[in-house]
Amino acid sequence: MTTMTEASVREFKMPDVGEGLTEAEILKWYVQPGDTVTDGQVVCEVETAKAAVELPIPYDGVVRELHFPEGTTVDVGTSIIAVDVGGGGAAPVPAAEQPAAAESAEEPKAAGSGRQPVLVGYGVATSSTRRRPRKGPEVPVQQASTAIQTELNGHGPAAPAAPAPAPPAPAGAERPLAKPPVRKLAKDLGVDLTTVVPTGPDGIITREDVHAAVAAAVPAVPEPSVTPAPAPAATAAQTPVSYDTARETRIPVKGVRKATAAAMVGSAFTAPHVTEFVTVDVTRTMKLVEELKADKEFAGLRVNPLLLIAKALLVAIRRNPDVNASWDEAAQEIVVKHYVNLGIAAATPRGLIVPNIKDAHAKTLPQLAESLGELVATARDGKTSPAAMQGGTVTITNVGVFGVDTGTPILNPGESAILAVGAIKPQPWVHKGKVKPRQVTTLALSFDHRLVDGELGSKVLADVAAILEQPKRLITWA
Repeated sequence: MTTMTEASVREFKMPDVGEGLTEAEILKWYVQPGDTVTDGQVVCEVETAKAAVELPIPYDGVVRELHFPEGTTVDVGTSIIAVDVGGGGAAPVPAAEQPAAAESAEEPKAAGSGRQPVLVGYGVATSSTRRRPRKGPEVPVQQASTAIQTELNGHGPAAPAAPAPAPPAPAGAERPLAKPPVRKLAKDLGVDLTTVVPTGPDGIITREDVHAAVAAAVPAVPEPSVTPAPAPAATAAQTPVSYDTARETRIPVKGVRKATAAAMVGSAFTAPHVTEFVTVDVTRTMKLVEELKADKEFAGLRVNPLLLIAKALLVAIRRNPDVNASWDEAAQEIVVKHYVNLGIAAATPRGLIVPNIKDAHAKTLPQLAESLGELVATARDGKTSPAAMQGGTVTITNVGVFGVDTGTPILNPGESAILAVGAIKPQPWVHKGKVKPRQVTTLALSFDHRLVDGELGSKVLADVAAILEQPKRLITWA
């Protein structure tokens, strides 16, 4: 029977924070059961295939329950937090009554077939399909010795037989906290997580904890036909399996990495790529960078070679507008863009992302410097929004920061060109009839050969190189 307190519980579902996304990983909870929340307060941070996003709660109340721990990947439309909006702080609903309480918490609006607006992203259309309840405690299905050999890729002596599995935890026991990859490892090694002592933050079980549990348990049961010597057994018990002894590590493909892989495969096998190269003397550009740093118009702004390279590309696009286009396969049309959303490839702790500067073609040099600074800072903080990575038209990737000369970049899906910038290094160069040390770099332009012919691509790359060699062309050509 549903009480008044239970009827006041609202279930907040994982929204679609970017068009078409189907899941997100909970990175961090900012609230705990019993905390008071207000309408618009951020309760958690989630990572999608595009970016990390903070989710605000759309009502006032008291947190009743967090349905998933940090590190869990949750499907869009799944309830992630329960909030008591009736002002009461009653104890959590017993597990047996939770389905009924969740049903009573559904809003009348949910009966509709349309998507409901939420504070971040989009809601999900309701469905009559119900999820099956989660299975009970995981049961080991193979011996620890076999799993350890699999973990070590078949190398090393055979491990003794696994100990008998521990009895399942009581129904009311708290579920051990562990990320999905750790749970899978425990299952493969035949380890009951309820018997593992956690050492991670907030009581989370780590991979090392699972390996330590296996190492501690293995010597307990000797092989039937061999009596192990006391000294080696003691040594084995004190030496847990570590990454130093493992020959392989498996990393789940998800989030930004999963999205990047799909995008790059789709681009590489859809758009016929052509890459052209040019080596250019950028000594004058480097001198201009130093002069701009001292200019009061750029006070407080970050001025670097990338700023002038970006401006050079924008001028080259203005002189060759047909390169700023996309291929519409369904309509069999080439869509020429009369604006430039300039993408900047950024390596972040979560992987490669390509946010873009909207209407970069209309910005002055100081405005472009400000936009570049904000883009880089936001990307490093992991706060880039999905909207900031949509609608790009051309991209720059600065591989020179890693000390390499250049590369053959793959197009960002939906774009026609990408410019790779190599490291700027002092090299011997013929200047005014004499060999002198000059600042030199190599540029590489990849383009979609369906809509960009070799002549057009060559003109764009040559214009960028000419501007960087003689930056006064930023004025004469602009």
